[in-house]
Amino acid sequence: MLLKKFSNHLLECGTDEAGRGCLAGPVTAAAVILPKDFNNAVLNDSKQLSEKKRDLLKPIIEIDALSYGVAHVFQEDIDKINILNASILAMHKSIIKLKPQPEFIIVDGNKFKPYKDIKFETIIKGDSKYLSIAAASVLAKTYRDIYMNKIHEEFPMYNWKQNKGYPTKEHREAIKKYGITKYHRKSFRLLPEQLILDL
Repeated sequence: MLLKKFSNHLLECGTDEAGRGCLAGPVTAAAVILPKDFNNAVLNDSKQLSEKKRDLLKPIIEIDALSYGVAHVFQEDIDKINILNASILAMHKSIIKLKPQPEFIIVDGNKFKPYKDIKFETIIKGDSKYLSIAAASVLAKTYRDIYMNKIHEEFPMYNWKQNKGYPTKEHREAIKKYGITKYHRKSFRLLPEQLILDL
């Protein structure tokens, strides 16, 4: 069973991101404040759920949440500020959208930067421990998948519909064959044999 709360604040939000390890597309974050009586036996860390279950959970979370926010940070910004900063920025942008604003923030992982003056706690594997972080992980993943399916239409040869921009063998083969697109993260090692020159 996932835990409902970390703090004793009524308005506690969980936040998580998706797409950090991808070679293309945005990093997407979500923040969710759940009501104290929220229960869902299926909800878990999005990585442990099938796509079908995530798609079923998305509207349930959106309807039942007291508030939720989702934000993308795109590849141009990832290349400028690096993926860790982009992930935290996406989380901040998703929290900004919450009405009411949270009194406490729980974050999946071990890295975060203060948001306004709201207290926070980072929790390793938080998406498999707390309902609100699990809910945020599902929204971040489903919203990012919708975006990747959309840009797949523009560049079907990379099969983003299937790999969502992750570094699969097929995705890397397509980069070798067709080069990169405007959606690729140029600061990432897109191919294993890519050489980084310190000039």
